[in-house]
This record gives sequence, structure tokens and C-alpha cells, in this order.
Amino acid sequence: MTYRAVLCGCGAMARGWLNALQSTPELKESVTIVGMVDLDRATAEALAEEFGLRGIAIGTDLGIVLEATKADLLFDVVVPQARRAVVSAGLLAGCHVLSEKPLAASMQEAEELTALAAKTGRMHAVVQNRRFISGVRRLRRAVDEGLIGELTGIHCDFFLGPHFGGFREAMDNVLLLDMAIHTFDAARFVSGKTPLSAYCIETNPSGSWYAHGASANATFRLSGDAVFTYRGSWCAEGRRTSWESAWRLVGSKGMLTWDGEDAFEASVAGNEPGLLHGFTTLEVAPAPDDDHTHGHRSVITDFIRAIRTGTQPETVSADNIKSLAMVFGAIESARTGMPVNIEQQGH
Repeated sequence: MTYRAVLCGCGAMARGWLNALQSTPELKESVTIVGMVDLDRATAEALAEEFGLRGIAIGTDLGIVLEATKADLLFDVVVPQARRAVVSAGLLAGCHVLSEKPLAASMQEAEELTALAAKTGRMHAVVQNRRFISGVRRLRRAVDEGLIGELTGIHCDFFLGPHFGGFREAMDNVLLLDMAIHTFDAARFVSGKTPLSAYCIETNPSGSWYAHGASANATFRLSGDAVFTYRGSWCAEGRRTSWESAWRLVGSKGMLTWDGEDAFEASVAGNEPGLLHGFTTLEVAPAPDDDHTHGHRSVITDFIRAIRTGTQPETVSADNIKSLAMVFGAIESARTGMPVNIEQQGH
């Protein structure tokens, strides 16, 4: 079956979606773009021309384009503030909807959208593309297989200095809301644990070119008496970490580190006598399924397969809301200076 899709939001992010759709044989056979929508019609027209999408419906009104095309799918690539209106329109028009992250601009909006998806019987999922990479899948496999024993701690460092320009530099809580969601979601996936509470200090350091919240230090209490810590800055010039963060997993038997790129190192206690027992190095197994290691290609494929088979996509909004709860829990903690209980949010 071929699904008819409308893409809403034709800025720079949309190119990653269209590249994935056109470069993946399974997606190319399964999805046909029949419409594009943007507040600036010329932007949509230029993107359609760039990707050779001729003869499709193009407009500035999503409802009109959805009606004209009788679309099965809506690809939502708009800014977070517009997400509720766009996703609602798609679900009410009978479309399955795949959204850019974050799921919503607030927890209330997220809860409204997950409820609407359930009411309409349509699929709604989020492009958490960074959990669909080899490194994150390898970490999850190591945890599942007990390589370092029972997981007790996840610690992530993220330090970069990108100069985007545009909407990010004017956002509130820019690091937590626009970028940290990737690491938070990946940590929840890797650990397989439920986030219970958040404590966060958020700052906008001297020299920052962002309007607000370019740096954050957050600690999350997880189920099973585990802890996840995040130290991050989006205005850190100099030698950077990976975009995927630098990871250290601590278990009851040992530790596993990943630099966010190619370097993995796992070790358990050694046999040296005395105060410190040294360590024995272990091999870190490859990702269990190559299909789930290609970012946008993998998350969109997972979404299409779920629709076809009637199963739940991995990043279905009813689950992804738990990652969003981590973000807004951290934001609320930073605002109040107090720990925030997030256990009930997203449930």
C-alpha cells in the first residue's frame, strides 16, 4: 500500500525528512508526497522544486491542502508553538501524524494531543531520530544483556557552541527544550527505567548568544534507585563533545563509556589485590538491528511499518510524553529552585 502524505513546515528541517523519504527504497515505495504547506508559499514551492515534487498541492492553509489531497499521513515539521494546531488538524482530518520533536510546547498540550490521537484512532509519533543510531542501540543492548551488571547511573556531558541564528537564538529554555530532549529520551530508552523526579539549574552564561537557557545541569531520579545526570551547554566554545553527548554508564559490576562517536570502552572489576582492584576490559557488542540505526530513515520507517501492521511505533506520543515530562520537569525545577516530581506526568 502507498500512503499519501502532506508535509507541513518547509524550513531547513524538512530537507532531512525528504532526503530520508527519497533515499530509502522502502519509504520511496510506501509514501508519496501529495502536498506541502508553509506560511510562506514561496518557501514550499522552492522546496518542492528542489526535490522534484511537481504537480503536488501547495498552500498556506493546512486544512485546505489536507482536504484537497485526501492525505493518509501528515508530516509535521513546524516550530513547537504551532504543533498543537497542526497535529490536531491532521488527526481530525483522519491522518496518522509524525511530528518533529518536541511532542508539544507544554505538558498540557502534549496530553491534549495524546488524548486526541486515542479518540480519533490515529497514530501519532515523534521523530526522536537520535535514539535510532548505532551508538544508542549498542548501549541499550549492553544494558539489556547485563554487560556491566544492574544499571545504577547514567551520566551525559554535552558541550558545543553552534551559531544557528534564527528561532533557536530567541527561544526560552533553548538547550533543554530544543536539544536536551534528545539525550533525555535516549537515556530513558537505554536505561529502560521510568523518570521519577528532576532537579535542575539552568543558566545563560556570560558570552552566550542565545536569549535564554543555553546551559543546564540536571539530575533525574529513575526507577530502580538509579540516577541520570546531564551537564550541558550550547554556548561552550573550544573542544566540543559529540552532538550525541559523551556517556558513562555505571553498573553493579563495572562501567561503560561512549564518546558519542566511535569510541566504546566497557570494563568490570579486575583481580588486583589492595585498595583498587583494577579492571578487566570487555567487548561491546554491535547494534542488534541495523534497520534501527539510520536516524530519520529508521524512525520514519518504524512509523510506516507500525501503521501497516497495526502495532505501536517506538516513539508513539503516548510513550514519548514521558521524555517530554523530563524536559518540563527540569524547566520547572530550574524556575522554582526545587526538585519536581515527574513520576505521574505522562501516565
